Amino acid sequence: MADPDISSVIETPFGSALEERYLVYALSTITARSLPDVRDGLKPVHRRLLWAMRLLRLDPASAYKKSARVVGDVIGKYHPHGDQSVYDAMVRLAQDFALRYPLVDGQGNFGNIDGDNAAAYRYTEARLTAVATQLMAGLDEGSVDFKPTYNGEEEEPEVFPGLFPNLLANGASGIAVGMATSIPPHNVAELIDAAAHLIDNPKAEDSALMDFVAGPDFPTGGVLVDSRDTIALAYATGRGAFRLRARIEVEREKGGGWHLHVSEMPYGVQKAKLIEQIAALIADKKLPILADVKDESDQAVRLILEPRARTVDPDLLLESLYRLTDLEVRFPLNLNVLDATRTPGVMSLKQALTAWLAFQIEVLVRRSQVRIGKIDDRLEILGGLLIAYLNLDRVIAIIRGEDEPKPVLMAEFSLSDRQAEAILNMRLRSLRKLEELEIGRERGGLAKEREELEKLVAEPARQRRRLKKELAALKDKFGDDRRTRIDEVAPVREIDWAAMIEKEPITVILSQRGWIRAMKGHLALEQVADLKWREGDGPFIHFHAQTTDRLALFASNGRVYTLAGDKLPSARGFGEPVRLFIDLDAEVEIVQLVVVRPDMKLLLASSDGKGFVTSGEATLAETRKGKQLVNVRPGARLAVVRAMADDADAVAVIGENRKMLVFALTELPELGRGQGVTLQRYRDGGLSDALAFKLADGLSWVLGGESGRVRTETDLTSWRAARGAAGRMPPIGFPRSNRFG
Repeated sequence: MADPDISSVIETPFGSALEERYLVYALSTITARSLPDVRDGLKPVHRRLLWAMRLLRLDPASAYKKSARVVGDVIGKYHPHGDQSVYDAMVRLAQDFALRYPLVDGQGNFGNIDGDNAAAYRYTEARLTAVATQLMAGLDEGSVDFKPTYNGEEEEPEVFPGLFPNLLANGASGIAVGMATSIPPHNVAELIDAAAHLIDNPKAEDSALMDFVAGPDFPTGGVLVDSRDTIALAYATGRGAFRLRARIEVEREKGGGWHLHVSEMPYGVQKAKLIEQIAALIADKKLPILADVKDESDQAVRLILEPRARTVDPDLLLESLYRLTDLEVRFPLNLNVLDATRTPGVMSLKQALTAWLAFQIEVLVRRSQVRIGKIDDRLEILGGLLIAYLNLDRVIAIIRGEDEPKPVLMAEFSLSDRQAEAILNMRLRSLRKLEELEIGRERGGLAKEREELEKLVAEPARQRRRLKKELAALKDKFGDDRRTRIDEVAPVREIDWAAMIEKEPITVILSQRGWIRAMKGHLALEQVADLKWREGDGPFIHFHAQTTDRLALFASNGRVYTLAGDKLPSARGFGEPVRLFIDLDAEVEIVQLVVVRPDMKLLLASSDGKGFVTSGEATLAETRKGKQLVNVRPGARLAVVRAMADDADAVAVIGENRKMLVFALTELPELGRGQGVTLQRYRDGGLSDALAFKLADGLSWVLGGESGRVRTETDLTSWRAARGAAGRMPPIGFPRSNRFG
């Protein structure tokens, strides 16, 4: 068998080959797919869609055509990607709840604010809107360059020249490789006012534009609740986020009742999913002060939220809904766009408007230069025609008498080739006397127009005046009222969730194998002992609590988890494994379970003799994964978690070597997280137990046997020393378990 031909194989390090190819892919994604152009605010797919519709003559006054026809032309001629992705892009351009100024006029089902998808492209029809035609105005006037399509058979514009601030008016979003963009929509009248101010004051500060652009203006309305300073900072840096709320009003009913009326949704929030979200809160009893949600929408949004009782505070219900649902969202601002050189970068509002204005000046100059060229061509033709009229008899004689009249005409009257050709192509009806007067008037008008255009090209001040005039006309045509209200409010206040939970006494019971349950009422110790347990299991921790309490579960690896008293399983059967509620590994042991009070103090100690004091607030965790509270060293474990009395002023520690040490509580630091400091020094073994107590009251422990007698040692002078000492043997009669009780 012949050896394979490897002459075409190129040897190169795999890393460099991968890097080179990934870089090509990344650049393609950034420049040709995901980021919009600062000049027209469009991505390539949107530009190609509108260009294809223009070639199909789908202007606003024409009839609709099937969306399938448009998608077919786009993917066949300009955009060789999936038809569904192209149609999805087209659908978004037609949705008045997605775009502030839609670019496609759709007929049929193009989706709705509920989140329903559009119908297939074979069922829908479309044409361009007036905004889209404005965005493409000037394409036939040589104002922008064209480039070959992917297969070289057609041409497409590199960018649209029209005078419409589409980037900021309609916004954009996209995710590229290593970067993303997120631009909210704005009011076009405000943008034009800001642009006009920049024309007159190119060095204006970013903050000055806030006098014109108050903030985003979303198509679905809503209320922007950020401060002016927050909005100004976001626009000055090109990065930030805006707090957007639904528009909600309190409607009073006869008899003193009331309900909440949602009339405008936050941008990007689907109404159906929001209703599901609110209904889930009601079903799970996470918001007990809310009774029901009703959708009474038709063309306008109308959601009705009914409180549990008329005595519920409307402000409390609103704040709760803002925190728990998408009635308040944060819309990010990341003004990452491609500039005129196709280079990606984050721009401020001023930089984006300045770049757009610079492009419009460039378009104005190019359009004027192209028009001057066309005028020169026409003046050349008119000059030849005028010569023909002045020498009409001789021209007719040459045409009738010469076999090749063109060179004769050119030689006798000093005509150019184009002038001679125009004379030969004249119709007989053009030989009337009136035509000569028309040529004279046309020449005069063109000469005057050319003079004005030359001044426009040569004088930047005249260009700025012309641009301002055109912007004013654009504002008159497309300007409208702001939809999103700006109403600065304070951040969402902390809500006392316990106030929304019905407070009931419970007894929390945790077994040795980690099964937890909550029984109604406060049970006595004997009642807990009489409960049934799984085979091989038994009581471990139990205490009295309330349904409004938060519980902290401490694990031997130093992590702490938060459990809600009202979410604990009932006492039917054996309860449920606590690991169903938190992410606790099977090999990790449970050390302690306590009721958390924000102002309480806890003494924490690990088996290697390290420890510190922490607060109850520091033990609260937000997620199932809990949080690392004690950084235990390898081989060690969290061994002691004890609540401290308010008047405690000393710490007693006893080791596995049965040596006890007492030192002042002030020697221990209070930490929110950490390893702590050395409590006691050991040569062999580790820490057995630790306790914070009031030195004046002494140490007490239960004596052995059935007597139940308690012994108290008040004179602890022999065991007092500085933190970190080895300690001495405990008093006579101290429990052999080495535990303080």
